[in-house]
Amino acid sequence: MADYTLISTIYSIEPVMICITSFSPKKVVLLKEEDAPKEKLKVEKILQDTVGKFIDIEDKITSLYEVVKIARDTVDIIEEEYSKGRKIVVNISGGRKPQALGALFGCYARNNMVERIVYVTEENSQILDLPILNFGISETKRMVLEELKKGETSVKNLALKIGISRGMTYNHIRELREMGFIDPDKLEITTAGKLAVI
Repeated sequence: MADYTLISTIYSIEPVMICITSFSPKKVVLLKEEDAPKEKLKVEKILQDTVGKFIDIEDKITSLYEVVKIARDTVDIIEEEYSKGRKIVVNISGGRKPQALGALFGCYARNNMVERIVYVTEENSQILDLPILNFGISETKRMVLEELKKGETSVKNLALKIGISRGMTYNHIRELREMGFIDPDKLEITTAGKLAVI
Protein backbone atom coordinates (compact mmCIF):
# COMPACT_ATOMS: atom_id res chain seq x y z
CA MET A 1 0.00 0.00 0.00
CA ALA A 2 1.41 3.37 -1.07
CA ASP A 3 2.06 6.17 1.39
CA TYR A 4 0.16 9.42 1.05
CA THR A 5 1.50 12.96 0.85
CA LEU A 6 -0.93 15.75 1.68
CA ILE A 7 -0.27 19.10 0.00
CA SER A 8 -2.34 21.79 1.67
CA THR A 9 -3.04 25.48 1.65
CA ILE A 10 -3.50 26.71 5.22
CA TYR A 11 -5.21 29.30 7.30
CA SER A 12 -7.08 27.53 10.09
CA ILE A 13 -6.15 24.17 11.55
CA GLU A 14 -9.47 22.33 11.11
CA PRO A 15 -9.33 21.54 7.36
CA VAL A 16 -5.72 20.36 7.60
CA MET A 17 -6.42 18.15 10.64
CA ILE A 18 -9.53 16.68 9.00
CA CYS A 19 -7.42 15.72 5.96
CA ILE A 20 -4.66 14.28 8.16
CA THR A 21 -7.24 12.21 10.07
CA SER A 22 -8.96 11.05 6.86
CA PHE A 23 -5.91 10.23 4.72
CA SER A 24 -3.22 9.34 7.30
CA PRO A 25 -0.42 10.89 5.22
CA LYS A 26 3.24 10.13 5.90
CA LYS A 27 4.08 13.67 4.84
CA VAL A 28 2.31 17.05 4.83
CA VAL A 29 3.54 19.95 2.70
CA LEU A 30 2.03 23.30 3.67
CA LEU A 31 1.89 26.02 1.01
CA LYS A 32 2.57 29.42 2.53
CA GLU A 33 4.04 32.77 1.61
CA GLU A 34 7.02 34.76 2.89
CA ASP A 35 6.11 36.69 6.03
CA ALA A 36 3.00 34.55 6.55
CA PRO A 37 0.44 36.00 8.97
CA LYS A 38 0.51 34.94 12.61
CA GLU A 39 -2.54 32.71 12.11
CA LYS A 40 -0.69 30.52 9.59
CA LEU A 41 2.45 30.35 11.71
CA LYS A 42 0.34 29.39 14.74
CA VAL A 43 -1.39 26.60 12.78
CA GLU A 44 1.97 25.30 11.57
CA LYS A 45 3.35 25.29 15.12
CA ILE A 46 0.32 23.42 16.45
CA LEU A 47 0.69 20.82 13.68
CA GLN A 48 4.42 20.41 14.43
CA ASP A 49 3.75 20.10 18.17
CA THR A 50 0.93 17.56 17.81
CA VAL A 51 1.19 15.39 14.68
CA GLY A 52 4.75 16.43 13.78
CA LYS A 53 6.05 13.62 15.98
CA PHE A 54 4.48 11.06 13.64
CA ILE A 55 4.21 12.85 10.30
CA ASP A 56 6.89 14.68 8.33
CA ILE A 57 5.61 18.27 8.08
CA GLU A 58 7.36 20.80 5.90
CA ASP A 59 6.43 24.10 4.38
CA LYS A 60 6.88 25.32 0.84
CA ILE A 61 7.28 29.06 0.42
CA THR A 62 5.33 30.24 -2.61
CA SER A 63 3.47 33.35 -3.71
CA LEU A 64 0.23 34.57 -2.24
CA TYR A 65 -1.17 36.00 -5.49
CA GLU A 66 0.99 34.87 -8.46
CA VAL A 67 -1.15 31.98 -9.66
CA VAL A 68 1.38 30.70 -12.22
CA LYS A 69 4.18 30.58 -9.63
CA ILE A 70 1.93 28.82 -7.10
CA ALA A 71 0.92 26.27 -9.75
CA ARG A 72 4.59 25.72 -10.72
CA ASP A 73 5.57 25.24 -7.06
CA THR A 74 2.68 22.79 -6.57
CA VAL A 75 3.78 20.86 -9.68
CA ASP A 76 7.32 20.63 -8.27
CA ILE A 77 6.01 19.11 -5.03
CA ILE A 78 3.66 16.72 -6.88
CA GLU A 79 6.47 15.49 -9.15
CA GLU A 80 8.90 15.00 -6.28
CA GLU A 81 6.45 13.11 -4.08
CA TYR A 82 5.09 11.05 -6.99
CA SER A 83 8.66 10.04 -7.92
CA LYS A 84 8.93 8.54 -4.41
CA GLY A 85 5.90 6.34 -5.09
CA ARG A 86 3.53 8.35 -2.92
CA LYS A 87 -0.14 9.01 -3.60
CA ILE A 88 -0.92 12.71 -3.67
CA VAL A 89 -3.91 14.40 -2.01
CA VAL A 90 -4.24 18.16 -2.36
CA ASN A 91 -6.38 20.18 0.07
CA ILE A 92 -7.34 23.63 -1.22
CA SER A 93 -9.55 24.68 1.70
CA GLY A 94 -7.43 27.34 3.40
CA GLY A 95 -5.71 30.60 2.62
CA ARG A 96 -6.27 33.19 -0.07
CA LYS A 97 -8.21 32.24 -3.18
CA PRO A 98 -5.31 32.85 -5.62
CA GLN A 99 -3.15 30.44 -3.59
CA ALA A 100 -5.89 27.79 -3.56
CA LEU A 101 -6.50 28.27 -7.30
CA GLY A 102 -2.79 28.06 -8.06
CA ALA A 103 -2.61 24.74 -6.20
CA LEU A 104 -5.69 23.53 -8.11
CA PHE A 105 -4.17 24.50 -11.48
CA GLY A 106 -0.95 22.72 -10.48
CA CYS A 107 -3.05 19.59 -9.96
CA TYR A 108 -4.57 20.01 -13.42
CA ALA A 109 -1.10 20.32 -14.92
CA ARG A 110 -0.15 16.93 -13.38
CA ASN A 111 -3.60 15.35 -13.24
CA ASN A 112 -2.19 11.85 -13.83
CA MET A 113 -0.12 12.09 -10.62
CA VAL A 114 -2.84 13.31 -8.25
CA GLU A 115 -5.08 10.88 -6.36
CA ARG A 116 -7.58 13.40 -4.95
CA ILE A 117 -8.26 17.14 -4.76
CA VAL A 118 -10.38 18.05 -1.76
CA TYR A 119 -12.11 20.99 -0.14
CA VAL A 120 -13.29 20.84 3.49
CA THR A 121 -16.52 22.74 4.17
CA GLU A 122 -16.54 25.25 7.02
CA GLU A 123 -20.11 24.52 8.10
CA ASN A 124 -19.93 20.78 8.75
CA SER A 125 -16.30 19.83 8.03
CA GLN A 126 -17.35 17.59 5.15
CA ILE A 127 -14.68 16.58 2.63
CA LEU A 128 -15.76 17.44 -0.91
CA ASP A 129 -13.92 15.73 -3.77
CA LEU A 130 -13.22 18.07 -6.67
CA PRO A 131 -12.82 16.80 -10.23
CA ILE A 132 -9.27 16.19 -11.43
CA LEU A 133 -9.36 17.99 -14.76
CA ASN A 134 -6.69 18.80 -17.33
CA PHE A 135 -6.14 21.67 -19.74
CA GLY A 136 -7.29 19.65 -22.76
CA ILE A 137 -4.64 20.66 -25.27
CA SER A 138 -2.89 18.51 -27.84
CA GLU A 139 0.88 18.21 -28.06
CA THR A 140 0.88 20.52 -31.12
CA LYS A 141 -1.13 23.19 -29.27
CA ARG A 142 1.27 22.84 -26.34
CA MET A 143 4.18 23.47 -28.74
CA VAL A 144 2.45 26.61 -30.08
CA LEU A 145 1.99 27.93 -26.54
CA GLU A 146 5.56 27.10 -25.56
CA GLU A 147 6.93 29.02 -28.55
CA LEU A 148 4.71 32.00 -27.72
CA LYS A 149 5.92 31.81 -24.11
CA LYS A 150 9.50 32.06 -25.41
CA GLY A 151 8.49 35.27 -27.21
CA GLU A 152 7.75 34.15 -30.79
CA THR A 153 5.36 36.59 -32.53
CA SER A 154 5.34 35.37 -36.14
CA VAL A 155 2.88 32.78 -37.46
CA LYS A 156 5.35 31.90 -40.22
CA ASN A 157 8.11 31.19 -37.68
CA LEU A 158 5.70 29.25 -35.45
CA ALA A 159 4.76 27.00 -38.37
CA LEU A 160 8.43 26.40 -39.21
CA LYS A 161 9.47 25.69 -35.63
CA ILE A 162 6.58 23.28 -35.01
CA GLY A 163 6.75 21.66 -38.44
CA ILE A 164 3.15 22.23 -39.58
CA SER A 165 1.55 24.34 -42.31
CA ARG A 166 0.66 27.98 -41.78
CA GLY A 167 -3.00 27.08 -42.22
CA MET A 168 -2.83 24.52 -39.42
CA THR A 169 -0.95 27.02 -37.27
CA TYR A 170 -3.75 29.58 -37.77
CA ASN A 171 -6.31 26.88 -36.80
CA HIS A 172 -4.41 26.08 -33.60
CA ILE A 173 -4.11 29.80 -32.77
CA ARG A 174 -7.85 30.31 -33.32
CA GLU A 175 -8.74 27.33 -31.10
CA LEU A 176 -6.26 28.40 -28.40
CA ARG A 177 -7.79 31.91 -28.45
CA GLU A 178 -11.25 30.39 -27.99
CA MET A 179 -9.91 28.49 -24.98
CA GLY A 180 -8.45 31.71 -23.52
CA PHE A 181 -4.82 30.59 -23.85
CA ILE A 182 -3.83 33.27 -26.42
CA ASP A 183 -4.71 36.97 -26.21
CA PRO A 184 -7.69 37.83 -28.46
CA ASP A 185 -6.01 40.90 -29.96
CA LYS A 186 -2.35 39.98 -30.28
CA LEU A 187 -0.22 36.87 -30.68
CA GLU A 188 0.72 36.55 -27.00
CA ILE A 189 0.23 33.80 -24.45
CA THR A 190 -2.16 34.60 -21.58
CA THR A 191 -1.84 33.65 -17.92
CA ALA A 192 -4.17 30.72 -18.64
CA GLY A 193 -1.84 29.68 -21.46
CA LYS A 194 1.16 29.82 -19.13
CA LEU A 195 -0.71 27.59 -16.68
CA ALA A 196 -1.49 25.10 -19.46
CA VAL A 197 2.19 24.56 -20.31
CA ILE A 198 3.64 24.20 -16.80
